[in-house]
Amino acid sequence: MPKIVDPDARRRAVTDAVFRVIHRDGLEGASLRHIADEAGLAVGSVRHYFASHSELLLFALAALRERMTGRILGHLDRLAGPDPATPAEVAEAVLAEFLPLDEARLQETVVWLAFVTAARTRPELREQAVRLHEGARLVVRRVLDRAAALGRTAPGLDPALETERLSALLDGLAMSVVLHPDRLSPETSLEVLRRHLDTLRVAGG
Repeated sequence: MPKIVDPDARRRAVTDAVFRVIHRDGLEGASLRHIADEAGLAVGSVRHYFASHSELLLFALAALRERMTGRILGHLDRLAGPDPATPAEVAEAVLAEFLPLDEARLQETVVWLAFVTAARTRPELREQAVRLHEGARLVVRRVLDRAAALGRTAPGLDPALETERLSALLDGLAMSVVLHPDRLSPETSLEVLRRHLDTLRVAGG
């Protein structure tokens, strides 16, 4: 009998291989052959699911966004249930998803940096890179708006300005942990985020 292949599972396996190759060798090393070798597949099998190298990279970038979205939604679910988390705990957890605090998020951050850098000169990647950028800022804005609605932020806070300030902080921390791990640890980056959030809260908020 012919072997039955689950297309979704195969695409996920290829996507995981893309992430590992980019993490290890950079975007320039993510050729179809290298990705196929990493996934344990023939190049023809990879081409069966992705018509071009650019299509494969775009799929991987969309998968990165979906992974982060799934984890963020999981944190929001913690607001309900028999032992709910506080809004402050959930807000910190949501924002921490943008920091490379563990191996999975470190890999994703390396992939993110590779894509957004390449998108500057590769028009076919630009739309997805912009969507990822705007999506991150939308999450930050919603966290700040929710905190303001609950009366947890300092009076006179400018939501638009604070969204950019917090987003820039997260971007800078993520990049620094990846590029200078000997100078900035994941634990310190999380503490910097916490200190920043403290400056936005009202006393006791």
